Amino acid sequence: MTGLSRAKRDCGLLAVAFVLCGCTRHDKTHGDDIEDRKETRTMPAHTNRLIDEKSPYLLQHAHNPVDWYPWGEEAFEKARRENKPIFLSIGYSTCHWCHVMARESFENEAVAAILNAHFVAIKVDREERQDVDKVYMTYVQATTGGGGWPMSVWLTPDLKPFLGGTYYPPEDKWGRPGFKTVLTRVAEAWASDRDRIVAAAEDTLKRLREAAAAAPDAALALDAKSLDDAYAQIKASYDPRHGGFGGAPKFPRPSAPDFMLRYHARTLRQSSTLRTEATAGQAGQAGTRDALDMTLHTLRAMAEGGMHDQLGGGFHRYSVDERWHVPHFEKMLYDQGQLACTYLDAYQLTRDPFFADVARGILDYVLRDMTGPEGQFYSAEDADSDIPGRPGEHAEGAFYVWEHDEVADVLGGDAAASFSFLYGIEPGGNVRDDPHGEFPRKNVLYVAHSIEDTAKRFNKTPEAMRELLGKARAKLLTHRVSRPRPHLDDKTITAWNGLMISAYARAYQVLGEARYLEAAVNATGFIRTHLYDSDLGVLQRRHRDGEAAIEGYADDYAFLIKGLLDLYEAGFDVRHLEWALALQDKQNALFWDAAAGGYFGTTGEDPTVLLRTKEDYDGAEPSVNSVSALNLLRLAQMTDHPEYATRAKKTLAAFSRQLARAPHAMPAMLAALDFQLGQPMQIVIAGSPNAADTRTLLREVNARFIPNKVVLLADGAAGQEALARRFEFIASLHPIDGKAAAYVCENGACKLPTTDPAKLAALLDG
Repeated sequence: MTGLSRAKRDCGLLAVAFVLCGCTRHDKTHGDDIEDRKETRTMPAHTNRLIDEKSPYLLQHAHNPVDWYPWGEEAFEKARRENKPIFLSIGYSTCHWCHVMARESFENEAVAAILNAHFVAIKVDREERQDVDKVYMTYVQATTGGGGWPMSVWLTPDLKPFLGGTYYPPEDKWGRPGFKTVLTRVAEAWASDRDRIVAAAEDTLKRLREAAAAAPDAALALDAKSLDDAYAQIKASYDPRHGGFGGAPKFPRPSAPDFMLRYHARTLRQSSTLRTEATAGQAGQAGTRDALDMTLHTLRAMAEGGMHDQLGGGFHRYSVDERWHVPHFEKMLYDQGQLACTYLDAYQLTRDPFFADVARGILDYVLRDMTGPEGQFYSAEDADSDIPGRPGEHAEGAFYVWEHDEVADVLGGDAAASFSFLYGIEPGGNVRDDPHGEFPRKNVLYVAHSIEDTAKRFNKTPEAMRELLGKARAKLLTHRVSRPRPHLDDKTITAWNGLMISAYARAYQVLGEARYLEAAVNATGFIRTHLYDSDLGVLQRRHRDGEAAIEGYADDYAFLIKGLLDLYEAGFDVRHLEWALALQDKQNALFWDAAAGGYFGTTGEDPTVLLRTKEDYDGAEPSVNSVSALNLLRLAQMTDHPEYATRAKKTLAAFSRQLARAPHAMPAMLAALDFQLGQPMQIVIAGSPNAADTRTLLREVNARFIPNKVVLLADGAAGQEALARRFEFIASLHPIDGKAAAYVCENGACKLPTTDPAKLAALLDG
């Protein structure tokens, strides 16, 4: 059991049980997401301090009757001066249940009166202040066994938590106290038993700090067994009927299928080297086919389900059912960036255009709906929106769902019948499990039948049916645009832009479409201009409405470095590689744990952030340590500077216990381990970057799924000179007889260079 696990067990005994019984545990039906509550009155009845903030989430609450404060000294000083507990509410602007709690409680005058009289109320956008969110999420998970958003935490005036939970209904129900009851009990307890509450809060925080600061156990040797164990654990959770790993609700968690594709490539390569031994070769081939088949089934099922926007492209946050049919309709930028890369990997492995089309749909959706005027990428689109024809009435999925007759009216005749058959549209609606009654007579589009079956049913050729359905989708998408759109969270987060830059860079490599490279370059330029202090070499976290703010966290550095490395390998502008190296040095200076290895999430310089932790779970986003380990290994191969590899090794060692105990929890970290254990290829193309023969050789490289590689360009100019300053042998690589040449190296040894694309293909496949 890790120190943090022990702390979670012990802290559970310290929760202030007399305040609240049984309603702090996160309820899966109430949790994680929001909406834009637009003020329709010209003179709002209430305006609080949030009106001066930039966060879309905080601005959504600026006209609540609650006297909200942003996180800061003004609120803390008021709590100390008046000796009041703090009520801390953490959420984000596209969080559905945050919206629900806002409507039910924070817009309620009676609830506001209790909060204003007995508490200092603080609102935090968890996407901006992930450092604050991490502290109190750790507490809530430790004391309740679950977590989610909206997160509700009660603090002493010196910011120590003493009670926490997530969503609370306004009134008592289901045998559980409602929000007003909880507020009243907390206020009474604070008045009558303050010393015991403070003592319990201090003891709990002490235990959490001890757990966060604990040195790891002696590092275990890391080898391929961790990869095999993770594969076995992920395979054990596989749903052979519907795809996916685990039961409902089903989250895509891209790092899991990414690992499985890497595992397939690894075992396939091993089996090819052992093919002279029939038994070993057969075993290796069986394992690699399982990893590939499970992953492709999952990716296809996700793409054909309602979690995938069948008209507009992109993926919703997760599926509430096991069939990927009914989603939580929120769209997050970090999902789009990661999933686009996953589908591109699947396309490289299979050459099946289905996977390329899904990736294009994601990328084109982001360009169309989530990209700002200077190329920056916005954060999210809400699950909720106004119901068409009923202004002011909100519903989840209102922008995306369809009634049968509406489709018939828009398309008419054969097109409506064919479209409805393929996408599962039914007169009474197709949502089978609707416990909250949100989708009566509504249809969530999913692929119910194949093109071939649809063509056969309506006596058309598949080609004619594809043409008909393409026109139908375009027509329905045009109609959908006329509906009230979901709220767009238009802040720019550096880390998430890094993930999206990776996706567009990879898309240019794999699909060869210049507009994707342009998108990656534009976003990079925006970050460098607006979110980077070149004098200090530091990043800012967030940009919105002309303002950059909040010192960057470790994931802002790590995810952007990843994007820059991918962008260098796509366009070979050496300035992107040089910036990545500078950012890596700054990340090391700000976040590195010199004692135990690995990266803290924060600098530790803000005294109001009570815990400094190191993330060790690859969830909706990969952990900063997983991404950093792979970044360091790639940089070691690109520069021939061993200190990067040494720091990567220490990062892996810092999490060896977790990798040994539950490797499936860290699939992105295992990708780094796979890179370290394997024989990464250094592929150097010597030639002019825009010459036809150079592009031909690069196409051979980019057509293949070779996860453990780096690609460098010896351009005979400034780029090659810059590379050679860090990797001396690059200076000696040149075209051969005036033709672009490929140099393929492993373990410091290069094979004979070639100018022949067919010979390069043989070297890459060998």
